[in-house]
Amino acid sequence: MVALAIFGMAVVGLLNLSGESTRTAVVLEERALAAVVAENQAIDAMLAPTAAAVAPANGQEMLGGRSWDWQRTSMPAGSTGIVRIQVQVRAAAQAQEIASLSVLRSAE
Repeated sequence: MVALAIFGMAVVGLLNLSGESTRTAVVLEERALAAVVAENQAIDAMLAPTAAAVAPANGQEMLGGRSWDWQRTSMPAGSTGIVRIQVQVRAAAQAQEIASLSVLRSAE
């Protein structure tokens, strides 16, 4: 009877661990996909003409079967002629930022 109780406690612990592992995997996948969206938008800003790259922009992108909202802003960096471009990514219709990326680019 004692062995059965110990076995039952071990099974409950393993089930709990399995649930936590699954939740962690979902969060990591969400962060990785949001980071890819941020990188895509940063690359677009680096390749765009200067006027388009430094103008504030936002939009939606589909990736991994999910919709992502992104926002791009820019501000002068400490050095003359350089602009800091900031990209923020959220899951569609969510307020919490999941990924953020900053890149530096020539303002010319």
